[in-house]
Amino acid sequence: FFIASQTKNDKKETLKVNLLYTQNAQPTDAEREVWEQVDVVLKDAKGILDELQAYKGAGQEIREAIQNPSDEALQEQAWACVVPLVGRLKKFYQFSQRLEAALHSLLGALTSETYDDPTQHLEREQALAKQFAEILHFTLRFDELKMTNPAIQNDFSYYRRTLSRMRINNVPADGENEVNNELANRISLFYADATPMLKALSDGTTKFVSENKNLPIENTTDCLSTMASVCKVMLETPEYRSRFASEETVSFCLRVMVGVIILYDYVHPVGAFAKSSKIDMKGCIKVLKDQPPNSVEGLLNALR
Repeated sequence: FFIASQTKNDKKETLKVNLLYTQNAQPTDAEREVWEQVDVVLKDAKGILDELQAYKGAGQEIREAIQNPSDEALQEQAWACVVPLVGRLKKFYQFSQRLEAALHSLLGALTSETYDDPTQHLEREQALAKQFAEILHFTLRFDELKMTNPAIQNDFSYYRRTLSRMRINNVPADGENEVNNELANRISLFYADATPMLKALSDGTTKFVSENKNLPIENTTDCLSTMASVCKVMLETPEYRSRFASEETVSFCLRVMVGVIILYDYVHPVGAFAKSSKIDMKGCIKVLKDQPPNSVEGLLNALR
């Protein structure tokens, strides 16, 4: 992924990229325990994205059931289609909780006071820094797919309406064992957000900071701002960008940059967009706008 360090003088802070690309960073003995915990989660992340990308929804069955309310066969068919889909949506929601816990572990390691300069963690704990980046890449990709798939909320809304009606009519609901009312409320709130996975991580980062009041907040914000700066430099510098193996690497860096900006904005007292912010927001937005529009619209929307 990268190693970064910062040097400061009286007038400005200059970022140096010491090593651009470490694809196969291996955990040190000190990193291994956290790395292995997070690796279990990341191994499941690709499958989650594949399932979300393949999610087609039950739009046709739902429409037919709504248009023919007295046709019991169509009602049963729609319900039979929706219940397994809701099981999949439940799985995505539960994965967000696992991802939040993984992020919490990484933040604990990458912001500890092991080193005098918080950014040294990114130099000396490359494997954890790479996992942090992979979590953000997954998160932004998940939310991009979710934003372009209205079937997710339509399916879940139909499920809740039907479940409520079945309760009123004392009709047994097999699907209720899969997602009870309390869990359905939480899942509904999750998908109501435009970027649900990023919201979960942002809430998790805020919770991490509030639970670790003895830890200087700069340990967290400096880590995030450094990652944003490194990604920006990598993307805007032709010499560095020419070393990228593929356009997917560009997308990876763009998503990580946007992800850490949003986390920084959540936890920093004045946010990422203030003049005093350590993130060059104008530069980061310029980098985004210099990409093909179709490839970054979701990322710009997340920042908006």
